[in-house]
Amino acid sequence: MSAIDDLAGELAKLPGIGRKTALRLTYHLLKQPPERSRKLAHALEVLRDRVHPCGVCGNLTEDPECAICRDPRRDRTVICTVEEAADIGAIERAGEFRGLYHVLGGRISPLDGVGPEHLTVRELEARVSAGGVSEVIVATNPSVEGEATALYLQQSLVRLGVRVSRIARGLPVGGDLEYADGGTIAQALSARREMI
Repeated sequence: MSAIDDLAGELAKLPGIGRKTALRLTYHLLKQPPERSRKLAHALEVLRDRVHPCGVCGNLTEDPECAICRDPRRDRTVICTVEEAADIGAIERAGEFRGLYHVLGGRISPLDGVGPEHLTVRELEARVSAGGVSEVIVATNPSVEGEATALYLQQSLVRLGVRVSRIARGLPVGGDLEYADGGTIAQALSARREMI
């Protein structure tokens, strides 16, 4: 296998990168000064060496605790549970949530051999049991696996005396009913609220 095929093959393993895009990226890198490729390689090595899960919530960080867990202005009574660390960025960009997070490290998927024991459910239960948490918001994806994970979390956390809520789902801002699928419309109707 050639060096071009080798790199393109590795790039194609990344999410959202197909074989053609991987080849395009490989050829682009070959056109760049050698120093640019070296910087990229170095950045990848540093990333793997320095970044690890936060010791408290599982978010990705270079420090023992992530910036969110260290922030004294965050509401420590509310924990938002997400599937992956990347989900935190999406919630933070909205600028509305001021609590803490807990990264599960995936979702329950029996077909893929992923059960609750493969996720950080025990760690979440320990955080809640330690006291001070009044609500856990479950922000798993609205897939079959995400719903199964949400149900499992609800059943395991409610016995600890904490309020368990689920993020609402429905129509996106600026979306048209005409283009929404039936499941999205059904969710939007069931999560409706009174107009004040």
